[in-house]
Amino acid sequence: MTQYLKPDWPAPVQIKACTTLRQQGYSQGVYQSWNLATHVNDSLEHVEKNRQLLSDTLALPAEPVWLEQVHSDQVVLLEENIPAKNVQADGSYTRVEDKICVVMTADCLPVLITNRAGTEVAAVHAGWRGLAAGIVEKAVQCFQSEAKDCLVWLGPAIGPAAFEVGDDVRQAFMQQDAETTEAFVPTGEGKYLANIYALARQRLQLAGVTDIYGGDHCTYTEAEQFYSYRRDQETGRMASLIWIDSGSKGND
Repeated sequence: MTQYLKPDWPAPVQIKACTTLRQQGYSQGVYQSWNLATHVNDSLEHVEKNRQLLSDTLALPAEPVWLEQVHSDQVVLLEENIPAKNVQADGSYTRVEDKICVVMTADCLPVLITNRAGTEVAAVHAGWRGLAAGIVEKAVQCFQSEAKDCLVWLGPAIGPAAFEVGDDVRQAFMQQDAETTEAFVPTGEGKYLANIYALARQRLQLAGVTDIYGGDHCTYTEAEQFYSYRRDQETGRMASLIWIDSGSKGND
């Protein structure tokens, strides 16, 4: 059984990236079974075993830099000496080989970014608040490469048929770009179905990014593969990781 999704994108060979699925871990009950988050009231012993399984399964070159995610627009630069835990931000960027950017999601949108040369990477946790606040643009601005030289993969998030929001969410985007109205379908009584993938694509395109991949899953409806906070409330989290692998450059 597949344990993770790999982006279908033309990234260089040294760029390693994936999103974990929920199967084949150690967590029990509502967290079954590959929960990687320590903040959701799951057994910490199980989470640590799941994180070790992650390291073993992907042959990780280092401990991922786990963020304390707060639905912000903050993107942290991962340098050689940054701690591997308790960094408060919703995105990370690095040019350091084997430094692993990671975000956790369970309906929010994970966004993985690299440049065509494979020398820069970023991972972003894009809930609607962070997306409206411009977190994906901030991540792109971290890159030394031009935006048109970036590749972006939109990982699994809540799909457009399941993400019902109020007019406050719609207005948060409309106030910045009236064209985002196309990403909201009215359902009545001031409610809308929001397409978080379309919203992310619009923001990325306005930032100059043209090569955008992924965006074809729904965490809410694909219950066997994905955790969904909106569906289950008490649940686990998937991890989306990206790094520059020092051992892969020049290899086929």
